[in-house]
Formats: sequence, structure tokens, C-alpha cells
Amino acid sequence: MFRYEIHGDNITVTDAIRNYIEEKLSKLERYFTEVPDANAHVKIKTYQDSKAKVEVTIPLKNLTLRAEERHADLYAAVDLIVEKLERQVRKHKTKVNRKFREKGVEKDVFPALPELDAAEDDQQDEMEIIRSKQFDLKPMDSEEAVLQMNMLGHDFFIFNDAETNGTNIVYRRNDGKYGLIETSTEV
Repeated sequence: MFRYEIHGDNITVTDAIRNYIEEKLSKLERYFTEVPDANAHVKIKTYQDSKAKVEVTIPLKNLTLRAEERHADLYAAVDLIVEKLERQVRKHKTKVNRKFREKGVEKDVFPALPELDAAEDDQQDEMEIIRSKQFDLKPMDSEEAVLQMNMLGHDFFIFNDAETNGTNIVYRRNDGKYGLIETSTEV
């Protein structure tokens, strides 16, 4: 069963908003063989142009569901988020189950849903890697990595952090600013 952590930026999360989000996101539980005990992180933000942005992240044991949507109507944004997450599950259900079976997981994460399988088989596309590159990771700080990324004209850049020796990624965000992904090894 999902637990909900709903936070608002520039907006007060009322009971009506909270109930609507919980009701809509709980529909995702039908896609799981056993509903995982997970936190659904929901972040709502409103802007001066009256648009609302809704971000939903549901970290599970072996995968993460995530979507975000901007819309003038907060409730419509929630509806669109649920549709996006449902599409993610339907599109990747077979692939995720197969990967987990290869890893030795006994049960499928997503059950066979007959009303979805026929449509999914028609749209089944294999993930094909069409190009492969190899390069040496150089130790640097995140500012130098952003510089390198910009000089190459890429949207992301992978590097070794000079201080921590961890593999990190810098990327260009949709708003033109930069993001940093720091990796860690699971223990």
C-alpha cells in the first residue's frame, strides 16, 4: 500500500487536494501483483503565471516510477500524471517482469492484465542500442564537468568527482539550469 508524502511550494495542500491526489494515485496499485509498501512523494508547486507543476516519484525496491506535469489546473495536472504513470507501467510491464525473472525474482512485479496485453503486444518495441561509446572518466569537479559538457554541446556529462572519487553526472535541465546526479553504491 502506498503512503503519501504531499508537499506544496507556494500552495497550501488542503484536505480536498490531498484526498484527490491519494484517490487518483491509489489507482496505480492495481498494476502490481503485490502492492508494495512504498512512499509516493508528491510535490506541488504553483507559479506566478497561475500554472501548477505536479511531480510524483514512487521509489520501489527495484525500480522507480516518476512523472511530472505542468498545467493551469492543478486537478488536471494530477489526472495527467496518473495517465503518464499508467502508460509507463503498461509500456514496460513485460520488460520489467522479464528482467526480474532473469535476476531470480520469483513473482512478476506487474500482473498480466488481459485488457492491456493485447494492445501492448501490438506496440511492443525492443530496446535496441544502436551506438556505443567508450571514454575515460577524468577526475574533476562539477563546475569543470559543466564546462566540458557545454564545450561538447551535450545535454549531460559523466565524470569522476575529484573529491569523492564517485561517478557523477551533470545535465542541462529544461529550465536552462544545471543538475547534478551523485551516485552511491548500495550496501
